[in-house]
Amino acid sequence: MTKRAASPRNVVVVVYPEVQSLDFVGPQEVFVAAQKLIAATGRSEPGYRVSVASLDGAPLRTSSGLQIAPDIALARAPARIDTLLIPGGAGSAAASAREDLLDWLRERAPGARRVASVCTGAFVLAAAGLLDGRRATTHWASAAKLAERHPAVEVDPKPIYVRDGDVWTSAGVTAGMDLALAMVEEDLDREAALMIARHLVLFLRRPGNQSQFSATLAAQEPEREPLREVQRHVVEHPAENLSVQALAELAHMSPRNFARAFASETGITPARYVERVRLEAARRALEDTAQPIALVAADCGFGTPETMRRTFIRALGVAPAEYRRRYHPGAAPSRPLAA
Repeated sequence: MTKRAASPRNVVVVVYPEVQSLDFVGPQEVFVAAQKLIAATGRSEPGYRVSVASLDGAPLRTSSGLQIAPDIALARAPARIDTLLIPGGAGSAAASAREDLLDWLRERAPGARRVASVCTGAFVLAAAGLLDGRRATTHWASAAKLAERHPAVEVDPKPIYVRDGDVWTSAGVTAGMDLALAMVEEDLDREAALMIARHLVLFLRRPGNQSQFSATLAAQEPEREPLREVQRHVVEHPAENLSVQALAELAHMSPRNFARAFASETGITPARYVERVRLEAARRALEDTAQPIALVAADCGFGTPETMRRTFIRALGVAPAEYRRRYHPGAAPSRPLAA
């Protein structure tokens, strides 16, 4: 007797004029890659069927000018929706004012297994009341506006993505792929998500609590070249002596004047900046290499594994060994996905 294939998970991506193309194409590629993986490996889990839907199903232009043809109108969306995804973009403000779209979301979202937004798609979910009483994120540049317009939403501008129950929200553009990978990991397993990340040549598969900013972006760029040179030196040489005294000498300033100027121009103390850079370097090493943790701690300037462990727990809530277990891609299968 032939085994009947499980019904695929219906992923419905809602688009609108001036949508950001990468906000929906990125997650779509993740789900499509997951479907290819299931087909290539004969896994028993349900696959994915992605439908791009708009209010009327007519062709529309994205914020970059790309014209797309949605698969269906919202009225013809599958009766059973597994994942409902709202991308962001320049048109999200107009979309969040469309009562017909909001009414559709209010009607269909409760029946979906999970609802998600990418970037300013959070404004559309919030306008429909779907984020009230929930923690959510969006692109850092829009977080304050989201909090002001929707005070019932607990807006956190820092994480790449946030999950609150069955509602997921993410930061801008590529963070939507991180969100989709996390969904695939939940549906399939960690190895599948890591393999898809490698197939899509993503730099890494980032955990949701990772900051939207890298250490070098979190601090403002100082106006003075000596201070910019100090920042570059820290990033390029995290294992060196990076005390205030040493950095002040590099900037040809007194330690007191250097510390005051650095904090004033970057918004962060030298010590905090150094710690962030070292933490970022250690995370990359744990994610991308098989170096022993003691060697990673030394190479990234922590000195001892215990110092690095305390920093990881304080900043990320997880020890280095557990962080590597979760995010190192070495355990992922090496079999390529079908093109």
